[in-house]
Amino acid sequence: MRVRLYWFAATSLALAAGAVMLVAGPRAAAKAGSASAAAPYSTWREYGGSPDDAQYSALKQIDRSNVAQLRQVWFYPAGNNGFRYGSNPIVIHGEMYVVGKNNSAVALDAATGKEIWVHDFGKVTNFNSRGLVYWQNQDGSDRRILCVVNNTLTAIDARSGKTIDSFGDNGSVDLRVGLGRDPTTIRQIGSQTPGRIYGDLILEGSATGEEYESPPGDLRAYNVITGQMAWIFHTVPHPGEPGYDTWPADAWKYIGGTNTWGEISLDAKRGVAYFPTGSPTYDFYGADRNGADLYSDCILAIDARTGKLIWHYQTTHHDLWDYDLMVGPKLLTVNHDGHKVDILAQAGKNGFLYVLNRETGKPIWPIVERPVPKSDMPNQVAWPTQPFPTVIPPFARQKFTADEVDPYIAAPKEREAIRAEVAAARNFGIYTPVDTGDTIEMPGNNGGANWGSAAVDSNKGLFFVLSKDAPSMLQLEPKPPRRQITGSPETKGQVVYLQNCRMCHMANMAGQPPSIPSLVGAVDRVGENQVRSVVRGGLGSMPAITGLDSSDLDNLIAYLRHPQEAHVPPDILASIMAPHVQPPRLAPPGTRYWTGYGYMNSTDGLPAIGPPWSALTAYDLNTGTIKWQVPFGGVTRLEDMGITNTGSFWPRGGIAVTASGLIFGGAKSDGTMRAYDEMTGKVLWESKIAADPEGTPAVYEVAGREYLVMSASQRPTKIALSPGGGMVPAQSNGEGSTTQGYYVFALPEGAGESH
Repeated sequence: MRVRLYWFAATSLALAAGAVMLVAGPRAAAKAGSASAAAPYSTWREYGGSPDDAQYSALKQIDRSNVAQLRQVWFYPAGNNGFRYGSNPIVIHGEMYVVGKNNSAVALDAATGKEIWVHDFGKVTNFNSRGLVYWQNQDGSDRRILCVVNNTLTAIDARSGKTIDSFGDNGSVDLRVGLGRDPTTIRQIGSQTPGRIYGDLILEGSATGEEYESPPGDLRAYNVITGQMAWIFHTVPHPGEPGYDTWPADAWKYIGGTNTWGEISLDAKRGVAYFPTGSPTYDFYGADRNGADLYSDCILAIDARTGKLIWHYQTTHHDLWDYDLMVGPKLLTVNHDGHKVDILAQAGKNGFLYVLNRETGKPIWPIVERPVPKSDMPNQVAWPTQPFPTVIPPFARQKFTADEVDPYIAAPKEREAIRAEVAAARNFGIYTPVDTGDTIEMPGNNGGANWGSAAVDSNKGLFFVLSKDAPSMLQLEPKPPRRQITGSPETKGQVVYLQNCRMCHMANMAGQPPSIPSLVGAVDRVGENQVRSVVRGGLGSMPAITGLDSSDLDNLIAYLRHPQEAHVPPDILASIMAPHVQPPRLAPPGTRYWTGYGYMNSTDGLPAIGPPWSALTAYDLNTGTIKWQVPFGGVTRLEDMGITNTGSFWPRGGIAVTASGLIFGGAKSDGTMRAYDEMTGKVLWESKIAADPEGTPAVYEVAGREYLVMSASQRPTKIALSPGGGMVPAQSNGEGSTTQGYYVFALPEGAGESH
């Protein structure tokens, strides 16, 4: 019995000198030049709260003494798809800007949730769903919302919600242009994560997709007034550029990825932007890119005005594990060896925390190169060493053995089957290269730290990271040749499905919840046009599937509608599935290999590894030690059985810290918002909500009252809410989910006024 499940195959306002930050009540308009700069971290006017992405608020009204009184005060629905995997609202002049239903941009009254305007983009294939970007000129007369939609950078008037036609070409800039590739061949480039503002520039990363010959992940800056590109940095160096010799000679022509799809941090005082980059394509097989592969998996310190590289630090050489960096590098000042030192702390998917001098990029504590396992794959040369931090302990587990299989998997036979499978797999510890046989990856490619999952209290030198322990079981195989058969559209569509979708969504279309949706009834749920759009253009972490013509898509949709009508001959079915059963050990030079992401879940939806599945870890970066670590959340059905402290299964998003010593976050798998004591990790408040918390909380103030807002996605099944929990019934405008949207909390009127 095969119990392994596979991932899907194809799968700000920076303060420039003299800039004005305005604080006012709802809909208040500041007089030009009359407002003084707000105190640091007192607003949440950009993604992550501040240019340095600290996810920190200096507000103190909600504190340890009264947080238990926190109650939901309003809700704004964002159903009908809306944001995917959560969002981080921004608040300026008493107005909140969010991603709304149907991937619209929306302005709300931040005190009441009342709609001010809605900007509908129409048909959307990709979008800055994790948040929006705000910019204003010095006197506040020009205010803009910027976002990426359908691979274009778009500008909207923040007051009216209307497109600013003078920006770019009738309001938008095509991001497919300027990458050195034919723009018509680029299906996906827009990132879900917002860019970062520096003066009159918006700094942009990208989401390139995961397939071979995806577009390059070049870093770019655009003028926020004109839309003109100000600079570009090639993450796969071109001839004559530093780092070019770490790749094959022509790699810059065909290698994709090496992109910042996560969060950008900015040291506004120094004018330095810090970009964390991801792996090159293809993620798990690198014979066409042998070398160290600069600037993949790097922290890049870039002059924000010019785009020139100041320094770099690579955390994974020649990445074969998809160990992207996507958490915004956190900027702190700590006491180190008797001196104040400005540092940067970067958490990775691999469970390591890298701490560097912010000015030089040199490690604060030793990071040493250690030998790692070799690759046996044809033509591929794994890098012989990888950097290991020596003083700072990892925050996530980095091994998975048969003795660590989840004891809460319901069926004893399934537990034993997983144990046997893990015991038989190639498993030489972290950085074991993937092979054509089963290979354990721990942390898995969706483990460790992900977007939004770190925050800091720089005043104390504290760094907090929300992480997940999620192993993967990977297996490389040649992509089988395309088969043409006769028969009904459903039969032809099944072949298309098995060759392109099976490794993600499973042969039975059941998917791999919670991250990979079931495709059973998908056409009826989202519509035929949406299915075509996602397959051709990709969506979120799913890349576009290339090589399918219109008839292939017609047949695929026919199969998704009526899978029972498909009748693929057994011999052809066996030939399609055969490489998965008995993969060849060798292949001719140039053969490409693929694998799913290999998420290891049981059939009852629990991880294959035992708990805790997610944890919140506090580091004291004055000393390089872990201060505390606690499970983050739980799983509802286990909690109903009295099994607690398991941690949330696959949290999506992150946390926010306040000056009053609180850490806020939401656990997806038990639908609960919590406040933790930053000094101990003790839970001080929790509240069930009617959806699954995702994204990163934002903390803001309107008219002297402090608020907490969290986005949440629709839960697959209804839940019964306990009475007396401070819940406000979710109201809908009649369109889409009544539970997916933004949950806003505050103290009762009058509470906390003395603080």
